[in-house]
Amino acid sequence: MITIRRSNSDNGDFQALVALLDQELKERDGEEHLFLAQLNKTDHLEYVIVAYDQEIPVACGALRAYAPEVMEVKRMYVVLNKRGQGLASRVLLALEAWCKELNITTCVLETGKNQPEAIALYKKNGYQQVPNFAQYIGVENSVCFEKELE
Repeated sequence: MITIRRSNSDNGDFQALVALLDQELKERDGEEHLFLAQLNKTDHLEYVIVAYDQEIPVACGALRAYAPEVMEVKRMYVVLNKRGQGLASRVLLALEAWCKELNITTCVLETGKNQPEAIALYKKNGYQQVPNFAQYIGVENSVCFEKELE
């Protein structure tokens, strides 16, 4: 049974999942990883979701304030042996529900062109591709998305 829990970036399970995510991204992104990694710090994230399967952490995601009424979705990850089971969508929906409780109206995010599964996830969940924003402007490997929350 999958359990979704709210936490913050001090959560050890979240940090362990992020370490796995960073390892995978380093392999996928190669030399670009160093530049992108500096944009994905996990210090002081107040809004973190960790999904557990029988008390084992299997997926995560987080939110970072981006602008008034806008949150940026960060650090989405599902362990390899649990992919394809809808966990990423469950984490994303839990993050969106938290946003609504906080009166957030929009979610934005960035992912990489080397992550077609992530791109498919966001499109499937109603995110629209937008021009690269902020620090991602001019970054060839970046793809940015936005979703207006209902």
